[in-house]
Amino acid sequence: MLDAMDTRLLAALQKDAHLTAHQLGELLNLSASQAGRRRQRLEAEGIITGYSARLDAARLGLQVQGFVQVQLGTHGPEQSAAFARLIHTRAEITSAWTMTGEADYLLRVYCEDLPALNRLLHEVILPHPAVARVHSQIVMDQLKRDAPLPT
Repeated sequence: MLDAMDTRLLAALQKDAHLTAHQLGELLNLSASQAGRRRQRLEAEGIITGYSARLDAARLGLQVQGFVQVQLGTHGPEQSAAFARLIHTRAEITSAWTMTGEADYLLRVYCEDLPALNRLLHEVILPHPAVARVHSQIVMDQLKRDAPLPT
């Protein structure tokens, strides 16, 4: 169970994962050791799953962000597992979800440019034996960045 102090701690860490136990303690009116123990408990319970840096895709030369809907031709466990293996081998595919509805998967991709996206679609995803159809959408502008989870 999360209490109000836990949710405040989680909100603070989502804004700045670099906060020290001392800084968290000051924000939460706790001692540094109490704040540190709470963080450790939330990590041990799997509520905090890790820490990472957010990077600027454009500054890394990744000019095209897109979403790709993938529909499989057959839906057996072997086809799904084979497609999941493909997803994990490609750095351009940064997120993947299984979906209800017409598409079986939704992929978030980042590519250098449109030719790179075209190669990913036509040389990697479409040739996969389980794939029947893809539908891609190119992001024109991102109005809201990936936000912290509500706590």
